[in-house]
Amino acid sequence: MIVRIMGEGQVRLEDSHFPELNRLDEELLAQIEAGNEEGFRSTLSALLNAVRSMGSSLPDDALEPSELILPSPDASLDEVRGMLTEDGLIPG
Repeated sequence: MIVRIMGEGQVRLEDSHFPELNRLDEELLAQIEAGNEEGFRSTLSALLNAVRSMGSSLPDDALEPSELILPSPDASLDEVRGMLTEDGLIPG
C-alpha cells in the first residue's frame, strides 16, 4: 500500500504492518476525542514515525496513487479531526 504523509512524500508499506498502525490510529482517535493535545501530539508522532520506519520511501519524483493520506507532523488536533473517517485515519 502507498501512504502519503502530507508535506513529506510517499511510503510503500506491507499489509503486515497494519495491525500496529491500526493500534496507533485507535490511540490517536481516543486522544482526539478526549481533546488531549499532549497525547494527540505524542501519538501522531509515533504513528508517523512507525510509517517511516516500517515502510520504504518512494523517490520524490514518483507519482503513485496514494491509498492512504496521513496528516503532516505539525497538523493541529482540529485539522486531524477533520480528516477522520468513522474508522479513524487508517481504514480497519
